[in-house]
Amino acid sequence: MRKPLVVANWKMNGDFASNEALYAALRAGLDASVSNAVDIAICPPFPYLGHSTAWLTDTPIRLGAQNVAATSNGAFTGEVSASMLADVGCHWVIIGHSERRSMYGETDADVAAKLSLALASQLSVIACVGETLQENEAGQTEAVLARQLDALVSTFAKAPAIMCVVAYEPVWAIGTGRSATPEQAQAVHCFIRAYLAGKGVSQADEIRILYGGSVKPANALSLMSMPDIDGALVGGASLVADDFLSICRASAVA
Repeated sequence: MRKPLVVANWKMNGDFASNEALYAALRAGLDASVSNAVDIAICPPFPYLGHSTAWLTDTPIRLGAQNVAATSNGAFTGEVSASMLADVGCHWVIIGHSERRSMYGETDADVAAKLSLALASQLSVIACVGETLQENEAGQTEAVLARQLDALVSTFAKAPAIMCVVAYEPVWAIGTGRSATPEQAQAVHCFIRAYLAGKGVSQADEIRILYGGSVKPANALSLMSMPDIDGALVGGASLVADDFLSICRASAVA
């Protein structure tokens, strides 16, 4: 039985005061019945990781980062290494997010390097895959996902399943208000799991696969009820405590 995981990706949002208020609201609204049933992670911007460690003390919420360098250390101005993230208390790290791929030119090889370095530093990884609207409409969804997954499978096959998470984020649904139907999302999640298994990832049935395309309280329960959807990577809705908690509750009862 795969325990659901709900991850908040704050992206480049927040400031000290609003972050503290959001954490306070999450702490106040999160009850044990939800936190016992669902793993929860929050990924704030880099400058707030240290403060977040303190704000999350004595809660079941784990801290994560939104990105990590593809190199371990050295003269790479502006980069943050996996060992640094672990040093400040991160448990999770997101790699290969569609915004990193499309805006900053990250390649499948870059994502593979980040995966290996993160796992070597004992960080659990949320590896994002997904297709654009053009690719979706051209019927290329599975081919695109296969290519992106191929960069990950050899490392996934050697790593503990609990540390390896895939997040399917249809690029056409991110920040657009559009979302795949639960049935569409389930079909893709099923493909991802079967593809991992077919590529020799023996623990494919144990790896959690999250949905990450405009998840909101209104659609969370129907998505989380699908058999191969194991939680959510939440963007905009994670900036509103009530919305994020609603998604966590939906994941707990699905």
